[in-house]
Amino acid sequence: MSASTRSKPASASSPATGDAETPASPGGHGTTEIELEVSRQRTIAWAIGGTIGGILMILKLGTVGVWGGYAVLAWGLVRAVQLALTIIYPPGTIKVSPTEVVLPRGAHRPNPLKLTPKDVTAVYFLRRSVPWNKSSPVLVIEVGEKAHPFPRDWFASEADQRHVVHALLAQRGDLPKPTAGTIEA
Repeated sequence: MSASTRSKPASASSPATGDAETPASPGGHGTTEIELEVSRQRTIAWAIGGTIGGILMILKLGTVGVWGGYAVLAWGLVRAVQLALTIIYPPGTIKVSPTEVVLPRGAHRPNPLKLTPKDVTAVYFLRRSVPWNKSSPVLVIEVGEKAHPFPRDWFASEADQRHVVHALLAQRGDLPKPTAGTIEA
């Protein structure tokens, strides 16, 4: 048995493990890119169900039901347009680098907002003050007077939201510097 703690690669093309260098952490001074992951399930359900249900309500119900059918049909068509946007445009990527911050204007929207790290005035989580139909936490990035909310549903995990926060704070220089052996009162 070998005394080495380093394992052998499975094949000639696979990387070695053990003492291999690790990539830079997301909160470092490099570039952090987090791609949004937005589910299409609710949009598909409303596009199909709203359109079919609205048409059935218009054809089979009385006067009040017909008006309700027009409303349901309109909402189904709005969701169908949103579904088309999810196919046309990618979900978006939040990118934080030392010189630039790129924020999507929303899920599946064109023309992301490009600014410098100094333009970001605040970044924080909303955990309790969230509407009942949104899952918390909501990542909020303030740029001047405008707040850009990014719901938890748009990320693969809550850790991705934390990576964005740490990267923005690191680029702005707002992270506290740990000092070894000193205690401040």
